[in-house]
Amino acid sequence: MTDLTTLLEVGGPLAALGGGAAYTRAKHPSLYWSTIGLPISTTRLLGSYGSVMEACGLTVAPSRLRVLAVKATIKREVRPVPPRRGIIRPTSTGLRIRLRLAPGQEPADVAASAERLRHAWGVHAVYVTTVKPGVVELRLVGYDVLRKVRMPRKVADGFLKVPVALREDAMPFVRDYRTIPHQLTLGATLSGKSMYLRHLITGLARQPVALVGIDCKRGVELAPFAARLSALATDPEQAAELLPVLVKEMEDRYDLIKARQGIAPDTPDEEITSDIWGLPEHQRPTPLVLFVDEVAELFLVATKKDEERRDEMVTQLIRLGQLGRAAGIYLEVCGQRFGAELGKGATMLRAQLTGRVCHRVNDEASAKMALGDIAPEAVMAACAIAPERPGLAVAGDTSGGWSRIRTPYLSLSDAAETCRDTAHLVPDLPALKPFRPDVPARPVEAPAPLVKPRPVTD
Repeated sequence: MTDLTTLLEVGGPLAALGGGAAYTRAKHPSLYWSTIGLPISTTRLLGSYGSVMEACGLTVAPSRLRVLAVKATIKREVRPVPPRRGIIRPTSTGLRIRLRLAPGQEPADVAASAERLRHAWGVHAVYVTTVKPGVVELRLVGYDVLRKVRMPRKVADGFLKVPVALREDAMPFVRDYRTIPHQLTLGATLSGKSMYLRHLITGLARQPVALVGIDCKRGVELAPFAARLSALATDPEQAAELLPVLVKEMEDRYDLIKARQGIAPDTPDEEITSDIWGLPEHQRPTPLVLFVDEVAELFLVATKKDEERRDEMVTQLIRLGQLGRAAGIYLEVCGQRFGAELGKGATMLRAQLTGRVCHRVNDEASAKMALGDIAPEAVMAACAIAPERPGLAVAGDTSGGWSRIRTPYLSLSDAAETCRDTAHLVPDLPALKPFRPDVPARPVEAPAPLVKPRPVTD
């Protein structure tokens, strides 16, 4: 009986502690990491740093001076020298540590051993970034941050910068229109593409920017944000009328740049290398972001007349992509399907879209169209996205870099409310007034009576 009591007294709390830790790790991974995972991984790193680096082939032979000093003082075996380790900096999602590479090493050597380091130190992932020549930073992520997205509290945002998602290395994915002016976003139904679009619109709605939408799904995606839109086209016919106006607006802005800088009026727009940001602030036109949802609808034709209209719209979109950046006009092209078989101009339009975001798609050809010219491994990563994880996507740009991202949840009502609250920021663009969408009046609730009525009794 005594042994049973002792077993219950000792084993009961241990079982409860183990069960609580397992529950916390499954349901609240950030809390588990902060309380249990962080101390364990830090201890593993400190205790096995030298041996792990040697096993990964990240050590070099010591210098002759070091060999002589060790033999003269300690008189022990001289071991290979690992990269010099900096201070371990814990974060809410993992660890950060800087390494000074030994002579003869390069960052690619450390990046090739990232998977080995992950298993050795018991973390979810290890990412390597170059800080400066000879110094790399290891970002250790303690758990899967994309399973339940929580954006960092402090994000380096700014004008025309919108934090829209979280990367797999726990860093925010910021859509910077000044750096990447145009982007192609693909995603099948229920893949999270609309959520990504909501974050973009709500982030830009708080800034002094003109928002223009082309939604060929009869406006079901962009109509809830009508209060903040300067123009909205809900079918190809309206888009065919709106795009020439945008091209004319772009040409007027080029004329303004020419007049300010003393450029000859007959100089072609393609030869002007400056942009609106070189103009004085009081003369600078308002930046304009064009959202095109279901871009494939602009390419589809049924008759010869539709084909002529299609060619005109595609040509105008390509012109906006080629020349719009300097005029402060940026493109956000979205769709479920995008391929060369859409018709003439599809590949040429894609060439102007520097940024690429590919959610789960229904065919490999769309993933190749979005990411194939960036990195073949990014195509495989996009095709491996599971339907159970909406919002997960592969983001890249034409520089060749790519990463997995996931957008946090944002309800349609909250996004629409943000657009209604920022409706006063809609800029005055006379050319777009005919295309300004009708905004339904917000229902006004009747005020509650000050005196509570009493029923009449006999």
